Amino acid sequence: MDSGQAPEDGNTTSPIWVGDRTADERPPSRPATPAAEYAPVERTSLRALLDDPRYGHLRRRVLVAVASGIVGGILFSDVRLGITCAVLGAIVDTVLRARTHSTVPAWRRAAVAERQTEAQLKRMERGGYRSLHARAIPESEAQIDHLVVGPTGVYAVDSEKWDKRLPVRVQSHRKLFHGPFNQKPRLDEARWEASRASELIGEALGREVTIIPSLAIYGPAIPWKVLTVRDVDVFDGSRVRKWITKRERSLTDAEIDEIYEAAERVLPARYPEP
Repeated sequence: MDSGQAPEDGNTTSPIWVGDRTADERPPSRPATPAAEYAPVERTSLRALLDDPRYGHLRRRVLVAVASGIVGGILFSDVRLGITCAVLGAIVDTVLRARTHSTVPAWRRAAVAERQTEAQLKRMERGGYRSLHARAIPESEAQIDHLVVGPTGVYAVDSEKWDKRLPVRVQSHRKLFHGPFNQKPRLDEARWEASRASELIGEALGREVTIIPSLAIYGPAIPWKVLTVRDVDVFDGSRVRKWITKRERSLTDAEIDEIYEAAERVLPARYPEP
């Protein structure tokens, strides 16, 4: 992310500096609802409660309990055993949800991760590295959390805050899992973001510019230093500086400034500067 995720749909990123903004400056995707001066009192119907997305996990739990009870009652031909199976089904669903769900909103977790990466990147400025944060990919909902331009090259870093209770593993260098959740969509998104940014900057400069995509993961233990999965470098978030600075120099100061300025033009800021 950590249960801000859902299986097979990847993680979404969100802005840095969210906590520092006033309500008027926050992203339109999370607008504050103005309170009415005299809010009318409305009765809540049972159907409205059932349709409320906040109670989706309760609806699922009831369905699991009912299904378990029916199956248990049929298998054992005993109503009491059926009720016992229903209770056990609800308990199992509760435990599984507790292990894979976090009460911290996904956008706040991402903001924390982005701040941690930003702090590392600031310490690299003396070494000639320049960074842009939360840059939008035009004509899409995607964004690059951190675009870094420096002596060793150009990097797209997406910061991820995942639930530390769920393990991170890889299969055949092609599949990345966080617990039961396949992160293929997230990897594909990171690779596409870097590729599209490379195209836009290259068009602005009239030459090819290579951007290396990555996922910097905070939270769970990462059982490797740096691993390339589906052409995306994946590593523990604390290794961002080393991952960038340990490479060979490939850009001059003039090239760094040129690429940085082009990126600033073609990749607009996703959110207002604080």
